[in-house]
Amino acid sequence: MITHFGTPRLALEWPGSVVCIGTFDGIHRGHQRVIETAVLRAREAEIPSVAVTFDRHPAAILAPSRRPPYIASLDEDLLEFARLGVDATVVLPFNASLSRMSANEFLAEILVGKIKASEVVIGHDFALGNGREGTADWLGQRIPTTSVPGFEWLGERVSSSRIREFIANGEIVRANDFLGRPFRISGVVVSGQKLGRQLGFPTANLARAFDQITPRDGVYAAVAETKFGRFAAALAIGMRPAVQGTSRTIEAYLLDYPGDSLYGSVVSLELKSFVRPEENFSNLDALVAQMEKDVSQIRQIIGSQ
Repeated sequence: MITHFGTPRLALEWPGSVVCIGTFDGIHRGHQRVIETAVLRAREAEIPSVAVTFDRHPAAILAPSRRPPYIASLDEDLLEFARLGVDATVVLPFNASLSRMSANEFLAEILVGKIKASEVVIGHDFALGNGREGTADWLGQRIPTTSVPGFEWLGERVSSSRIREFIANGEIVRANDFLGRPFRISGVVVSGQKLGRQLGFPTANLARAFDQITPRDGVYAAVAETKFGRFAAALAIGMRPAVQGTSRTIEAYLLDYPGDSLYGSVVSLELKSFVRPEENFSNLDALVAQMEKDVSQIRQIIGSQ
């Protein structure tokens, strides 16, 4: 898949394209239906499929106080576009100038003028342009347009906002069901207090690079992807009251890890399920005993999947 950032230097040689457009945060099962429809239509027409998305949530410009935290990074979303068979992705910088662009300008200058769209595929609730005037009906009068209906999974409509609720509540299994894949937390391993090492459970402390939704405080079963391979992991998120923590941390104990240093490298954690809420303990022996139980339970969870 080819990825273009912005359109100033975009000079595409194809005669036309089928474009799907949206914010696509997390690329959940509903998004996937939109993208798959565009890919199928493009293959039938023997022209490229193009995903158009934005470098940030539009609310970051239109209503900053209401911008939701992200489900996934742009890098992760780009990998999903490629997995779904998209031929090219155009990432537009959503800035003040773009937010003021009318639907007619966006269609004429960007979709048709730059990307050479001959057909557009959108989700049922998507509209483009200042004031959201570019609805499915409006687009359909100007360019062949397919509006994909809302998608239901397990009797409930799939949406990014619902997935964020699941994650915030620690309902990881339900979030993963709606996403169609495991929710991921990625970050650079940084130095911590090394208390885990003293307790016999050395952890990798993650520093995230963007504003991602954080699951509720607690312990999770996860799989860690590292530069040395994949390992089952006990992921702890919270304030660490048992050791008088003063800030929220994200740290993972990698089961059966050989011990090579991960400092400065990226670790990606696929969350599988919630194990227990964060607790305080009367002493460190009680904390270690609970951690041993957590590790045993997590081995069973990961081993059964």
